[in-house]
Amino acid sequence: MASSSPQSNPPRIAIVTGAAQGIGEAIALRLADDGLDVAVADLPSKRVQLEGVASAIEAKGRRALVLVGDITVEEDVAAVVAKTVEELGGLDVMVANAGVFVSIPFVDMTVEELNRVLRVNVCGSMLCFQHAARQMIQQGRGGRIIGASSLGGKRGFPSATAYVASKFAVRGLAQCVATELWEHNITVNTYAPGVAATPMTSHPDDAKNGGTAATLFKNTGMPIDTKLVPVSEVAELVAYLAKPETSSVTGQCFSINNGLHMD
Repeated sequence: MASSSPQSNPPRIAIVTGAAQGIGEAIALRLADDGLDVAVADLPSKRVQLEGVASAIEAKGRRALVLVGDITVEEDVAAVVAKTVEELGGLDVMVANAGVFVSIPFVDMTVEELNRVLRVNVCGSMLCFQHAARQMIQQGRGGRIIGASSLGGKRGFPSATAYVASKFAVRGLAQCVATELWEHNITVNTYAPGVAATPMTSHPDDAKNGGTAATLFKNTGMPIDTKLVPVSEVAELVAYLAKPETSSVTGQCFSINNGLHMD
């Protein structure tokens, strides 16, 4: 009698928000390297960039899905999760990477500016965590929820009040959610990078201020020679947190900042 060959496990499936560029793009491609199928999500204005990321994922032999929406709109987040499940077959990893940064002196900051940052960075993360968690609980096979904190989620900087407050909040959000989801074998962690060379950290005045991210360094009081964090290294950290073998790692915020802050 011929023995039947064992069936391979189905591919795991991830969503990465803010995936059109920068750290989100690097994370999406790194997860594909680990054999995950990846839904890449960002604002409608980033669709062309998303399609380029999706093509790169497919070139690695994985399935990709392009999704557009606004993470501050609950219907959009629900649709991203639902479409991923419908097209790719489930959800195992949610990387809530999308966020915004503004640099405004505290005495000049308005409530509207504060609320905008909190709405994207905190409420957007909450909605991604929540809708992913509901799907993962329903599936009953565990999961990984990973959010974007920051070096600014571990220490304060001048002219970055709204951003820093939001990234401290993301850490607290993840810790609380981790305590509720552990019984479902769903881990919840955050990553806290220092400054990386991405569109979010660039400014038109960078050249005259000294180079990549120099305006951010100047506005926040960081040394102009602060070492940048490669986006590939941030993606490597996130890929580790996404692995099935990290079931005991939850409620943590992992620094990757060249030692600018040591936990």
